[in-house]
Amino acid sequence: MAHQTIIVLDFGSQYTQLIARRLRELSVYSEVWAPDAPIEEIRDRRPVGIILSGGPKSVSQAGAPKCDAAVYRLGCPVLGICYGMQLMADALGGRVAAAPQREFGHATVTITGRAGIRESAATSGARGAVAVADPAALFADVPDEIRVWASHGDLVAAAPDGFSVVATSANAPIAAMSDPGRALYAILFHPEVVHTERGLEILRNFAFGICGCTGDWTMASFVEEATARIRAQVGGGRVVCALSGGVDSTVAAVIIHRAVGDRLTCIFVDNGVLRLDEAIQIRTRLERLQLPLVFVDASGLFLDRLAGVTDPERKRKVIGATFIEVFDTQAAKLGRVDFLAQGTLYPDVIESIAIVGQSSMIKSHHNVGGLPDRMRLKLVEPLRELFKDEVRAVGRKLGLEEEFVVRQPFPGPGLAVRILGEVTPSRLALLRRADAIVSEEVKREGWYTRLWQSFAVLLPVQSVGVMGDERTYEYTVAIRAVESRDGMTADWARLPHDLLARMSSRIVNEVKGINRVVYDISSKPPSTIEWE
Repeated sequence: MAHQTIIVLDFGSQYTQLIARRLRELSVYSEVWAPDAPIEEIRDRRPVGIILSGGPKSVSQAGAPKCDAAVYRLGCPVLGICYGMQLMADALGGRVAAAPQREFGHATVTITGRAGIRESAATSGARGAVAVADPAALFADVPDEIRVWASHGDLVAAAPDGFSVVATSANAPIAAMSDPGRALYAILFHPEVVHTERGLEILRNFAFGICGCTGDWTMASFVEEATARIRAQVGGGRVVCALSGGVDSTVAAVIIHRAVGDRLTCIFVDNGVLRLDEAIQIRTRLERLQLPLVFVDASGLFLDRLAGVTDPERKRKVIGATFIEVFDTQAAKLGRVDFLAQGTLYPDVIESIAIVGQSSMIKSHHNVGGLPDRMRLKLVEPLRELFKDEVRAVGRKLGLEEEFVVRQPFPGPGLAVRILGEVTPSRLALLRRADAIVSEEVKREGWYTRLWQSFAVLLPVQSVGVMGDERTYEYTVAIRAVESRDGMTADWARLPHDLLARMSSRIVNEVKGINRVVYDISSKPPSTIEWE
């Protein structure tokens, strides 16, 4: 089934993928494309709308990313966001200038352009646009004054001919502009982030009121289409699935099993950096799904190769390469195997490498950055375009037990990236016990499903303490707990002080070798959720 699609052109903002995520939340299918995508390919895709993302560059800067100006003449509505607004203004004859002061953070925007509605779309030829267009159509049912999230060093000093100014702010005389006759709209703030009030309504107004979307993309349709795609991709081949026991790989395995049946073999690898008793717990859970499973204990191999490794990126590369090597070995024992299935998600890809647009690499991901240049097995990644909460929705559609669906994300490199410095058996033992206490207490207080992630991190820091009237010189543990909707941004959780006190007391008293506990109160950005 061909879904109505809004294409997001990525000019390098770390929020670009959130635009796509918010549209999907509205049941509108969206794809993120490189900004220099050929106009013929965009036209052939027949999008109902196009969004130009934000970005870190100035439009006048050498090498600043740009799109083909023909995008404004395709006949579908275009929305420019922040850099996208500046790019639109610059390309169509407006004037972009450096802002008197860089605006980063909350700003107040006043909607000024509601006066008058004029006939436009009927003569503009804008496919999907409403028959009567309001210059302030983006702000339908939005209050006259809203707090928004701004991030820009330039502004539009003069709008192009034909544009109306529809919103202002204290630092930006043109905070939003539009030309409904050509179905062109632009705003200088980010509606995709949760910090912007009524941001989702603004995107809804663009998608439904301006582009004419009907909301035809759902998780139920995704399951059917993903199953058909995998069946076509695999053909008569055999698939081996990297099954970790988390929601991502579990959902991926169930979808693939629907598509190819007994031509799927799932392999679980104990990489030696799992949490306390995790391998046993996962095996018990997975056996209930009645998927064909092979369990491999490769913990010794992984730990040998991690010996002496302290650089976070090197850890990820070592684990990723060893993971693939183990899979190749096991696949050879199974006879002919053609495909490797992984539960790779969109955020994994985004943070690993700029596969689309200009986004900067944050860190490599085990499913992406650790793959060797030459791998014998071809990849099957049914969830590669989904965000975590979408995967959970798919899991529920597939009838998975809630324990699979709500399990907090756990990195593929496991505790290796929660131990700062070298990974050793003794340091793993310390972290496993501390982390188990964090998990137990968070669950006991009913916080587990409210949090995106909660875990312990072992720091390469020893400090003086006193226990039983004796001096100690032991390790420090940091507790990390964050709230998020999709992992792209996250805020540190305001856990009750009593809960924090209980976790700290238990860790110090029950884990010999740790005498100090701290709580991480950094958000993402600027920090990442994992410490490495």
